[in-house]
Amino acid sequence: MPTVSVKRDLLFHALGRTYTDEEFDELCFEFGLELDEITSEKDIISREQGDTKAEGASDVILYKIDVPANRYDLLCLEGLVRGLQVFKQKMEAPRYRRVSPASSEPQRLVITKETTAVRPHAVAAVLRNITFTQERYDSFIELQEKLHQNVCRKRTLVAIGTHDLDTISGPFTYTAKPPGDIRFKPLNQAKEYTAQELMSLYKTDSHLRHYLHIIEDEAVYPVIYDSNGIVLSMPPIINGDHSKISLNTKNVFIECTATDLTKAKIVLDMMVTMFFQATELAYRKETLSADFINRKVGISESTEHIAQLLTKMCLRSEVMSDGEQIEVEIPPTRSDVIHACDIMEDAAMAYGFNNIPRTTPRTYTIANQLPLNKLSELLRQDLAAAGFTEALTFALCSQEDIADKLLKNISETRACRISNPKTAEFQVARTTLLSGLLKTVAANRKMPLPLRLFEISDVVLKDESKDVGARNNRRLCAVYYNKSPGFEVIHGLMDRVMQLLEIKPGQGNGYHIQAADDSTFFPGRCAEIFACGKSIGRLGVLHPDVINRFELTMPCSALDIDIEHFL
Repeated sequence: MPTVSVKRDLLFHALGRTYTDEEFDELCFEFGLELDEITSEKDIISREQGDTKAEGASDVILYKIDVPANRYDLLCLEGLVRGLQVFKQKMEAPRYRRVSPASSEPQRLVITKETTAVRPHAVAAVLRNITFTQERYDSFIELQEKLHQNVCRKRTLVAIGTHDLDTISGPFTYTAKPPGDIRFKPLNQAKEYTAQELMSLYKTDSHLRHYLHIIEDEAVYPVIYDSNGIVLSMPPIINGDHSKISLNTKNVFIECTATDLTKAKIVLDMMVTMFFQATELAYRKETLSADFINRKVGISESTEHIAQLLTKMCLRSEVMSDGEQIEVEIPPTRSDVIHACDIMEDAAMAYGFNNIPRTTPRTYTIANQLPLNKLSELLRQDLAAAGFTEALTFALCSQEDIADKLLKNISETRACRISNPKTAEFQVARTTLLSGLLKTVAANRKMPLPLRLFEISDVVLKDESKDVGARNNRRLCAVYYNKSPGFEVIHGLMDRVMQLLEIKPGQGNGYHIQAADDSTFFPGRCAEIFACGKSIGRLGVLHPDVINRFELTMPCSALDIDIEHFL
């Protein structure tokens, strides 16, 4: 969930009254928010960097409020105050309307075909006659950053640019050019750079370097010009210094370039509605019955009262002529309302979750642990009692871990590959628990010998019979690492597991082992395990080459069995 930091006194001033911390916490709960922390800038710096660094920092009380991830309209002070005021019925939900410029034609943003290769979409709007205070300016900038980190997915889907309209002239052109052909003075820099030079410059920038990968490998970079050829921005990296906004800015030109047009429209809607209430935006209407809301929430309210509850949540609602249906108007600020269930949730929130009467469920069910998980837990306890330590290893690993290091061919492993792995350590889903345990042993070589480790977890195997093409398989794996191989120790552990599972030694319905060849194990020191007539795994002494490839220096024996067979 995103966290919004607001100054307490500024918030209370905007709300028109003061609250105790407990009262405001309760108000947040009623509105579906959570007051996460009460702190100050000085406390934050002191906690993170020490008291010395905190000297001179502000003591102003900050409220850190957790906001639902889909409520983009609450990511700034202005939106938060508006939502709470409507909820407390201190004001009506504002109406957003189009206002044409009094003295000129509407501005135009021309999109050229070259942008299709990199960021094909762009939308824009103008905010006129704005008055920025320092607090409002800070909130405006912070809203952009919150949107960038959330709905914009760190600028990969949408990038926002804001400009002082009085310093530039339209129509504006959104195009794409080779990086060597783009040259301008970027925000807060003293000289001009080419796009190539900027990418090198920002590789060490703690903030902007995280966005360079979005376009740095492209043949052309997106860029926005005004009619005089002045560069407004090179999205999604940096704006131009010429058009930067300040406290003196009165008219703001907002442009959003994107790879997702729907997200771009949502972001532009948020930017203009949070800071201006006269703009060109679309409303839509939904119709649903009061009975639907009453049944889903578990209440018995009149149609008129439910309409009032929805209006408190900025969803202007009216009872239709039949007296049963409610027409709900969805404003552009509520992009989170997609389905009737979203409207029902807002009605429940406005009614108050604590006010919903408790009822006995009509369907009686008795909870029970999954048999596979219950078996796993029982085995874990007894393996620990047998002197083995449980390990929990990564479900993803490298191809080398499950193939080359275990002296196997990757094609034999039935491994599911990750299509775009971030690191070489996480290329495939593991097909065996053995490699993870051996890496754990390697990381603990300085511990006193012997090392007895086990793990009971899932591996992932390709399976064309499944609708997703793969299946999970619960396995038990154990290793014994010492100066001697300790085959008898691992054999004894297998016998103990079979005893716990009430499988007796013998052919047919019992269990037995027989010699087997497996490249992972030392020749002549490997056995296949059979239970109830089916092969369930192997045990033996690991091959010296396997030992060496995991950077180990002593013998090791291992047990690997499928426990799903015993359900």
